[in-house]
This record gives sequence, structure tokens and C-alpha cells, in this order.
Amino acid sequence: MAWSARRCWRARGALYGGAGRVFAVTIDAADPVPMPLWDSSQPELMFRPSGSFDIGGRVLVLGPGMGDSNEAMRVLGHGIDAAQPIVVDADGLNLIAASAELGTRVSRRRAETILTPHPLEAARLLGSSAAEVQADRLAAARDLARRMQAVVVLKGAGTVLARPDGEVVINPTGNPGLATGGSGDVLAGVCGALLAQGWPAWEAAMGAVWMHGAAADRLVDAGVGPIGMTAGELPAAVRQTLNDLVAGRLPVA
Repeated sequence: MAWSARRCWRARGALYGGAGRVFAVTIDAADPVPMPLWDSSQPELMFRPSGSFDIGGRVLVLGPGMGDSNEAMRVLGHGIDAAQPIVVDADGLNLIAASAELGTRVSRRRAETILTPHPLEAARLLGSSAAEVQADRLAAARDLARRMQAVVVLKGAGTVLARPDGEVVINPTGNPGLATGGSGDVLAGVCGALLAQGWPAWEAAMGAVWMHGAAADRLVDAGVGPIGMTAGELPAAVRQTLNDLVAGRLPVA
């Protein structure tokens, strides 16, 4: 997962979502960690090269900033074959779309699996077009969940969640401020955090999507956005939303 701000948003999403110890891993194992790209404002995050990182027993969030190199394919395949929960987003989804073999391996996983595509990524996985996905978002999410035997989060206005048995829900929270770079990376991190806390995949996906949208709504209510809302403002709002939810201070719509 190449060094990028996207990794920081995903890692912060996981950290503020309650994951505990969070590692951001680079696939460029031959390169030293470039110090300016350490998240100096969040020293709790730990950065490691993939070549020396043991994924055993860890929840994995695979994809953002990963790229499409042979090493990226190897790391993704290793994660797919692992016996622990995974979330796949961004470049990870595109690599799966480009490899029928990886898609088959995803569908045969026994551990919890969440895929978080936007419409174009979903179209690539389905071999269709973004326009076709958007024309019937429920059907597209159902089809992808069935093919991949995974929980699918089809992002967009009215995010659709689907599971392999055909059940779907439409998330009621969120606003146009979420249409900003890095927002989906925060969501992937929150999904991973809830999986790490023992939530089953379906509940983790629903909870993460609901809280991600509710956090954005909280920011708008406080006068932050929707215009100009940034991904960096979301993690702390997600943390506050999660704590309010656990304490019973928030009604769930």
C-alpha cells in the first residue's frame, strides 16, 4: 500500500473507530519509510513495510494507495487467503476486477469479508458500466454480494449494503459533504475498526456506514460543511458519534 495521505485517512478512521493498535503498511519494502510522510500529528499510528510485517491475527484493510504492481498483487492475494476478517477498497477492488482468480479466492473465503466499492469499481467487478450500476443500485449490490460471497457497501447517495443471501438496506445518514477525496478511506478504516472489535461483517458494515454518515451530519449541524468538508475532519466526528451511540445518547434512525 504505497505511501499516501489516503493511508493516513484509513488508518485514522480505524484508530478513531476504536481499533486500538493500528499499523499502516507499505508494499514498497525495499524503500525506507519517508519521514515527511509519517503522520506526525497522529504518532499513535505505526508504519511498517510489508516485507517484515506479520499479518497473522490482524484485521486487514486492503486497497487504498496500494497501486497495481506485482508486489501489490502478492500482498492482496496474501490478505485474501488469510484466515481473518478483511475489508477491500479502492486499488484492491480494481486488482480483483482485473483477476478472475483473485475474485474466485475472495468468494471462497470463510472469514468475514467486506467490499466497499463506488459505482465505477462495482461496475469493473461486475463487468458492466457505472451507468448500469446506478440504474439499479440495489440489484447491482445484490449481484456483487452474491458473486463475491461478501458483504458489499455500494457507496454513493443512499449507500446500499447487501449480503450474499440477497438482503439489502439503504443507509439513511450522510450528506453531499462526503463526496470529498479520502472520505471512503475513512469509511474503510471504520469498517476495519468494528471488525477488530468483534462485530460480524454485516453489522460492522451497517454500523460503519451509519456512523460515517452521522458524523458528516454532525459536522454540518456544527457549521462545518457540507461545502468544504474534508476527510480529515471525519475521524474525530466518527469517534464522538460512536461514543454517543454506545452511551445511548443518539437515536438510531
